Amino acid sequence: MAGPQTPGGQPEGKPGPPGRPYDPGRHETEEERADRRWGDLLQELRVAQTGVQILFGFLLTVVFQQRFSQLSDTDRHLYVATVVLGAATTGALVGPVAMHRLLTGRRLKPETVVWASRMTLLGLFLLLCTMACSLLLVLRLAVHDTVAAWLAGGMVCWFTLCWLVFPLWASHHSPSHD
Repeated sequence: MAGPQTPGGQPEGKPGPPGRPYDPGRHETEEERADRRWGDLLQELRVAQTGVQILFGFLLTVVFQQRFSQLSDTDRHLYVATVVLGAATTGALVGPVAMHRLLTGRRLKPETVVWASRMTLLGLFLLLCTMACSLLLVLRLAVHDTVAAWLAGGMVCWFTLCWLVFPLWASHHSPSHD
């Protein structure tokens, strides 16, 4: 049972626009929402960029190792694909920062946040591909090729579960979904 309400439909003592039902969510303008979402996105990018930069840095040093010349043609191709994916991942995850810098002051913050969010999702997909190739490359050198493929595939499933399935499940089962 709801408590006493004002004539506008809000619970007494609760802020809300007059004449509209009480909304327990945020009361922010489109620009305030864009600013908040941009701050959230930057925090997410900091985490992802750090991991990608470390992985990419290690990948770049592999070619200078003595044993690199002993890699099979398949492993060299896999290495090249992994480095290219790592570079593409870096580009996608740094892209939102460049986009923000180039569009600052043009009153496009809400649109910038939408596009930066899309670039971040693309970067996460590319990170998944980079991780899969990195794992496959390393595991091919450590265990039998078939075992390496199964282990790398299992990790792709794990990342998909953590990065996509769990968030979608949580979203679907949240009270605000109804």
